[in-house]
Amino acid sequence: MREVSTNPKTSNPSQSSGNGSAFAKRRLRLWMGFMVLFLGWAGYTFISQAGDIGGKSQQLAERQAAKTTSEQNLNQLKYEINRLNDPEYIGQIAMKKYGLYKPGEIPVRVSESEAGND
Repeated sequence: MREVSTNPKTSNPSQSSGNGSAFAKRRLRLWMGFMVLFLGWAGYTFISQAGDIGGKSQQLAERQAAKTTSEQNLNQLKYEINRLNDPEYIGQIAMKKYGLYKPGEIPVRVSESEAGND
């Protein structure tokens, strides 16, 4: 003979599996909702940070170009300082800018009109 169960949870097998199935679907929906929210937040953060990185990399490129220019100017000034320590170079500057000549030198000036007739 067949035994009749007095436990209401196990009395109908189709009901117990139906409740578990509904609970599994609900749990799956909650999990999917959480994943959608998490992936949305992660995508927003990624896009936001990618924009920030783009701006910062542009600033970095500008500052590196400015640094290169400054280094070139610095090297040029160091070269000029080294040349100013040479007495011959100072003499050349004195002749060109100020028209000063060594004693006994005769300045030779060439006009531009005569140079064009050659």
